Amino acid sequence: MRYRFYTCDVFTDTRFGGNQLAVLPQALGLSDRQMEQITREFNFSETTFVLPPESGHTRRVRIFTPAREVPFAGHPNVGTAAMLAAHGDLGALGPTGEVVFEEGAGLVPVTIQRRAGERFWCELGAPEPLSLGKTVPVSAVAAAASLSDADIVTTTHQPQAASVGLPFLFAELADKGALERARPGIPGLDRLAGSEFQQPYLHLYVRTSDGFDLRTRNFSSTDAHLEDPATGSANAALAGLLAYYDRAAAGQFRWRIAQGVEMGRPSVLEARAEKRDGTVAQVWIGGECVGVAEGTLEV
Repeated sequence: MRYRFYTCDVFTDTRFGGNQLAVLPQALGLSDRQMEQITREFNFSETTFVLPPESGHTRRVRIFTPAREVPFAGHPNVGTAAMLAAHGDLGALGPTGEVVFEEGAGLVPVTIQRRAGERFWCELGAPEPLSLGKTVPVSAVAAAASLSDADIVTTTHQPQAASVGLPFLFAELADKGALERARPGIPGLDRLAGSEFQQPYLHLYVRTSDGFDLRTRNFSSTDAHLEDPATGSANAALAGLLAYYDRAAAGQFRWRIAQGVEMGRPSVLEARAEKRDGTVAQVWIGGECVGVAEGTLEV
């Protein structure tokens, strides 16, 4: 059987930047094993498989990394919506549109805006409310990032897990230099992901004022790639976490985020959060997407 595929770069307006994604727009008939094999063949951080809806929404979307299926992820939703729109799989769309994807973590609404040069900007709403997990010792984070304890800042929060559909461990760093020096420390990352902490993804961030509000990096020893160039689900949860710790009881919050710079795949993510009565009501993450290739797979 032949299956169409598209590839794209997400959270960038330039090809060969951002985060790579493969999209199979009509994946009905593929088994779980075949989806795993195809994902490993592309060897991107994620591949999406688009299926007919089960609950009356736009599409059902399954997301695989080379190591596992995940219930939700950021750049796969942005890229999938953009590619389906670009290739006419969603029918006629005006300058803006909205789709709702059915995923393991719940419903994911995505707003689509057509931009010049056949580019698309998409923004997703997180499928779950912000949830906070346990904290982790500074020393454990430092070991996982090949940094010293002094590089970790705890003024706002201790290194802490948070999720809006997929959990990550968040740690603030002292400055941009610390972020640039960080390297995946395999034994430390394995310890974070092990039974003691059960946190397979480490998301580091630093506050900046250089055209971006935040710069981030994401490490994991449990996936095929030790570092991710643009992690939408993590930065969405980070937006919720920072809004939660903000002293304001209500308001709209926005951040422009850079990621992937140290990898040579610079990415730009736009995050926002809404807080009402002291509770983070919703978070969103958005960015641009450009198509790279299309073709067919023999399965």
